[in-house]
Amino acid sequence: MAHALDPHAESASSGGPLRTSDGQPLTRALARASRRARRRAFLLVLPLLLFILLTFVVPIGQMLQRSVHNDGFSANMPALTQWFNDHPRGSAIDESAYAALAADLATSAEARTIGTVGTRINYDLPGSRSLFTSAGRKARAGLEPPFREAVLALDPKWEDPKLWSAMREASDPLTANFYLAAIDRTRNDQGEIVAAPPEQQVYVMLFKRTMILSAVITFTTFVLGFPIAYLLATLPLRKSNLLMILVLLPFWTSLLVRTTAWMVLLQQQGVVNDFLVWLGVIGNEQRLQMIYNQMGTIIAMTHILLPFMILPLYSVMRTINPSYVRAARSLGATSWTAFRRVYFPQTLPGLGAGRFWSSFWRSVTTSRPRWSGARRAS
Repeated sequence: MAHALDPHAESASSGGPLRTSDGQPLTRALARASRRARRRAFLLVLPLLLFILLTFVVPIGQMLQRSVHNDGFSANMPALTQWFNDHPRGSAIDESAYAALAADLATSAEARTIGTVGTRINYDLPGSRSLFTSAGRKARAGLEPPFREAVLALDPKWEDPKLWSAMREASDPLTANFYLAAIDRTRNDQGEIVAAPPEQQVYVMLFKRTMILSAVITFTTFVLGFPIAYLLATLPLRKSNLLMILVLLPFWTSLLVRTTAWMVLLQQQGVVNDFLVWLGVIGNEQRLQMIYNQMGTIIAMTHILLPFMILPLYSVMRTINPSYVRAARSLGATSWTAFRRVYFPQTLPGLGAGRFWSSFWRSVTTSRPRWSGARRAS
């Protein structure tokens, strides 16, 4: 029964909409308060959003734009670019083409943009930048007709069909050649996409090696980090705090110090090999090569990325109710079945977050693989 002093008594008794103390409909007041809370929350995160936009999104957008747009050649060699536009692929390189080339070489050299032109062609035809800079210095005073003989007198390489094919490709500021190079592909003299020469096919091999190492490092960090995260989530507070300090301890040590320590431990005359020789496991002449190879990379990267796997797993495991596993055990499930069917699926969000952070730090941490995994140059 509504009380006489209840502000909602009249509305409730008459079946009308509930109202606030100032007479506004309750649903409208709640909607207004919700909009105000969302607006306040947006204003609070706006500085961080702008920071991410300016320092992360915009640079990535510029990089992606430059990956398909490069006018280093077309903007500085207008006459030759126009000749390519007027003559389709397969046309003979005639005197007018060499005349346009000679004029653009002189103009670019005078404007000091010949290096930019050579750099653009060098992306598609390695070693050609010096050809442009040398010809620009010689052609700055101008070349006399016949232009074909004058240009070839500068360097016979100007007659190379591959060079003219590369210049034709560069005459269009929009290009997919950078992405083709990333998958070990290039264009032949006819403009067809073909495999790059064997000595230049390195990117696909590196991608495969990176994916394999990424999978191995993720697996090792998960195998080592899962039990530690479980202990952090289940141990008493005093013991878990001590274990958490040990997990966070690597963050208090410089990356250079940690990497140097692994180099001292894993080198052929290092602590690990000396200990194995002392135990008699290996002979003095059979010392293991555990540094400057993939093994050193895996060990060092697992060390630096292990906390980034433990912490997300721990944050998820803390929220898992232990009564779920006990209920599964009481219904007849074995310990392994209860773990596999009940507990482990609930930790997958933490595994996904740990894998994301591990992949992120693998992509930005370039010094450690270089120091621990790269072979020394002779």
